[in-house]
Amino acid sequence: MTTHGYDSGRLNLPFVGICTFGKYPYQPDWDAIAADVAVMGAPFDGGTQWRAGARMGPRAIREASTLFAFGHAGAYDFEDDITYLDPAQVSVVDIGDADIIHTDTAQSHANIELGVRRMLAAGALPVVLGGDHSVNIPCIRAFDDQAPIHLVQIDAHLDFVDERHGVRCGHGNPMRRAAEQPHVTGLTQIGIRNVSSTAREGYVTAREMGSDIQSVRQVRAMGTAALLERIPAGMRYYLTVDIDAFDPSIAPGTGTPSHGGFLYYEVLELIDGLARRGEIVGLDLVEVAPDYDPSGSTQILAAQLLLNTIGRVMHHRPT
Repeated sequence: MTTHGYDSGRLNLPFVGICTFGKYPYQPDWDAIAADVAVMGAPFDGGTQWRAGARMGPRAIREASTLFAFGHAGAYDFEDDITYLDPAQVSVVDIGDADIIHTDTAQSHANIELGVRRMLAAGALPVVLGGDHSVNIPCIRAFDDQAPIHLVQIDAHLDFVDERHGVRCGHGNPMRRAAEQPHVTGLTQIGIRNVSSTAREGYVTAREMGSDIQSVRQVRAMGTAALLERIPAGMRYYLTVDIDAFDPSIAPGTGTPSHGGFLYYEVLELIDGLARRGEIVGLDLVEVAPDYDPSGSTQILAAQLLLNTIGRVMHHRPT
């Protein structure tokens, strides 16, 4: 019997095998992370205020990412004439998920923070798959022993609530919690739009605490280059992307969709410019709730954006 591919190693096609992110190696030992990039799931949605379901985001993004597994030979972009994620130059591992304890936000967040700290200690770029946007809170805390960071948020919502109904660590709070951290030098909040539960005073406070807030229409009016000029140059950036930054016509699988959002290339070009302007030292992508999108296009968008983002971050990183 012929076993095609087995003599020289298994083919490991996208529809075969365990769905690690991008079909990259699985490293369950967080004390043995040896890679340029480490991906961790944070399947927590206990911080949601309306529609839950983002706990299934990491699993869905991983499955969708197998479509872009690239045969582990890198990904050639003919427009850029660059091969991104060349395995001879960039190593990536999937370290699995942080341990989530239902109803226990504090311990779940602590477990996420531990994972990010382990990735940083290993010298890997931490990439976190949410989960609701509250998972950004422990991600940012994990950088408290690192050099200062500037936080770039791409999102439909400001997420700058101090406290609501006694809740301080839900998915409406992460940018406020970040602004309070001494190692966060400022925030750029991009894509914020439409009426929201944040009162005018919340926007005033955000600006007073160092935020530059730009809507989708403002970004389109000024252009990507002008937007990038507003972001401090040469900084260490932490990038957080809420999938609801995209228009729900292309990303319906999220708990709080908001019409009038970005399209794919608008965000990719912004991220590419950010990677050239400074160093992206950590990132998360949150709020993918696959049950609201039977087509699966939302998680495909998330996986494609993440793989292209990681490729550009690693290609443009300082040598």
